[in-house]
Amino acid sequence: MQLPVRKETLPMAGALFAAALAGGTVAVIGAAIVGTGEHTTTIRELVQPAPLSSGNISESSVDRPLTVRDIYDRDAPGVVQVTTTTKVKLPQTDWFGNSFGLPGTEVQRSLGSGFVMDKAGYIVTNYHVVGNAQSVHVSFSNNDSMKARIVGRDPATDVALLKVQASSRALKPLTLGNSDSVHVGDQVAAIGNPLGLDRSITLGIVSALHRSLTSPEGTPIDRVIQTDAALNHGNSGGPLLNAEGQVVGVSSAISTGGAGGEGNIGIGFAIPVNTVSDVVAELKAHGHVDHPYLGVVTRPVSAEMVRNFDLPVRRGLLIESVAAGSGADRAGLRGGTEQVLIEGESYQLGGDVITKADGMAVSTTEGLREIVSQHKPGESLSVEFYRGSEPLKAQIKLGRQSPLP
Repeated sequence: MQLPVRKETLPMAGALFAAALAGGTVAVIGAAIVGTGEHTTTIRELVQPAPLSSGNISESSVDRPLTVRDIYDRDAPGVVQVTTTTKVKLPQTDWFGNSFGLPGTEVQRSLGSGFVMDKAGYIVTNYHVVGNAQSVHVSFSNNDSMKARIVGRDPATDVALLKVQASSRALKPLTLGNSDSVHVGDQVAAIGNPLGLDRSITLGIVSALHRSLTSPEGTPIDRVIQTDAALNHGNSGGPLLNAEGQVVGVSSAISTGGAGGEGNIGIGFAIPVNTVSDVVAELKAHGHVDHPYLGVVTRPVSAEMVRNFDLPVRRGLLIESVAAGSGADRAGLRGGTEQVLIEGESYQLGGDVITKADGMAVSTTEGLREIVSQHKPGESLSVEFYRGSEPLKAQIKLGRQSPLP
């Protein structure tokens, strides 16, 4: 099953990064090898001619941080193929002798990647790899395949947790790093199963941090790591590793640049491992994750908005809409009432302007989401805002973000 490709439109500043799910699901049978000719696949290993600094992956045995070969030898046994089987209902038809037009079913098999978290048999992968699969199998580096149980799924962060019943001696857990310590320019390696090719490793750098990616349920995932390490369909759920061979992210998506293709163009995205660790803890305990919900759609206040609309503050978040029945709605916050179009840009004016949340100044939507994410549904969030020129305060009881149906 090939997931639909989501295109990216340039320029990218200020926009969510529309990307193709990197691996989501690659058809097990008949997957095309992109850009390598009809009959051969060439895999190139990037070799660094000299030792690199401690923040980089070295190909030299002198002074060694780990070499690419070291990382592959140590971590590849902990990377698994995830194969899913899903029954899909077909629309009613009178084709193929079905004169009654009864709906049929089709069995779809697809694959992605994952990695072992611990000796208890927990395995991390992407939500979009697993989806609503009826059965999941994982295969290890010795080609042993076994059935996996889905412990929990979180579409809001594109994380799923599996569990296998296997001897602890047969499992090779990967070491988790700290994604908050990752810097732009750090070298990273990705291991996964691109286009169904077993356990390939690619090398690249961290191209950017704090990107925003749209989750499978349509909500933003913040603090995403951007990398130019080659990711393709089938890499999803595999680890992004730092120079010490520690997992700093989970490969999740690629950008196609809007060029009509579905292959790698050097822009890939990984969910930060710190986010994944928090989600996994919730999935282990409850099988799902409750995400807090504020209920507002906001736009950062810009200098142009201040000039054109005589806003009361230079920094903050203009509320464009408030979800009916949400905590923000019950607390009395107001969204925009008048749509104005200036030089092709649409603005929803007349709403409140949030300046602080939990006592911290907010000027970006991502910053507000990060503050909200530190709370649990049912907890209160203090908000300071302006209504016209009048400063106001409110205590908002956070709701629960609705999961996918």
